[in-house]
Amino acid sequence: MDIEVGRNRKARYSFGFDDVALIPGSRTVDPEDTDIRLNIGGFQLGIPFLASAMDGCVDVRLAIEMHKLGGLAVLNLQGVQTRYDNADDILEQVRGAPKEDATRFIQDIYMAPVKIHLIEKRVGEMKQAGITACASVTPQYAKTYGKVAVDAGLDILCLQSTVVSLEHQSSRFSSLNLTEFCEEIGVPVIIGNTVTYHVALQQMRAGAAAILVGIGPGATCTTRGVLGVGSGQVTATADAAAARADYLKETGRYVPVITDGGIGKGGEVVKAFAAGADGVMIGSPIAKAKEAPGKGFNWGMATPHPTLPRGTRVEVGILGPLSQILLGPATGRDDGALNLVGALREAMGLLGCRTIGELQKVEMVIAPSFMTEGKSFQLRQQVGMGR
Repeated sequence: MDIEVGRNRKARYSFGFDDVALIPGSRTVDPEDTDIRLNIGGFQLGIPFLASAMDGCVDVRLAIEMHKLGGLAVLNLQGVQTRYDNADDILEQVRGAPKEDATRFIQDIYMAPVKIHLIEKRVGEMKQAGITACASVTPQYAKTYGKVAVDAGLDILCLQSTVVSLEHQSSRFSSLNLTEFCEEIGVPVIIGNTVTYHVALQQMRAGAAAILVGIGPGATCTTRGVLGVGSGQVTATADAAAARADYLKETGRYVPVITDGGIGKGGEVVKAFAAGADGVMIGSPIAKAKEAPGKGFNWGMATPHPTLPRGTRVEVGILGPLSQILLGPATGRDDGALNLVGALREAMGLLGCRTIGELQKVEMVIAPSFMTEGKSFQLRQQVGMGR
């Protein structure tokens, strides 16, 4: 229902993860009996988690480890891994840059050109390791860098920018025809990002193998502050899920919805699925893994923008190995930052859901005080949910 925010101006309320809670029904199930698999373009993941294409999160080594754990990592084809042969040295410099100079330093290092031979090398390294190779590119460079990666053996291409539309207009260059691109590239294409029903439906009709949902909620993203653009992740995910349902009726093809951003703890993972997601893309939780190339630091994909950065470098720390962050155990932590997969399965058990599809139908309530009700001790002492 629209709310009047001023004379002749109305707005629709948009909900984020902290605004809602999930209500158990009349049954529970054994968490070990839950099925959380995700299929993207014929590639099946054992766990529905994707590692975001951020340079502080994913390199080839992290991608290999993510594959072993059942998930999928997305490599940035326009990041330091494809600009520098000595990417580890560059990453160390990013970590060491003073806080007040970090953004300018990141802008400078991303001025180096992307090298075609490094795209081929990184994809080749992933394929040689026997993993599903997935990488991200912006629409402007999809036909060049994307094509090079596919020719090198890439399995899944992620076409990603702050906002991807089918009706981009520019006087400077020709816009990418998404429908033609998806038909011709030869591999499944994940398209993102969006926060609306209509754009999600358009992207599905264009041939997307999956949709990324989210603008601005990420821990390193400043888009909402810089541009004022975005929507709460619960509402955005639910709108995209409605598009998925209508598209399924229209064509018989099921296109997974992947909630991208704003997810740092188990409860947020569960709420994303309850809102309608089939998978989640996470960045900063991955950057907290000891295997992550950022070594405790992370920065947004739009941080290097030369004139209007929409991301920042943040220190996230190192919590433990990637396996512990995803699969546990949550030793020494009581705030939901460890064992994200275990949290998903446990919540599904409490909610009586054997499958993700059933989780998408659980009762949801608006609960503004959900995260603070009765938590005064935790908040004052900065433990548990008070962290």
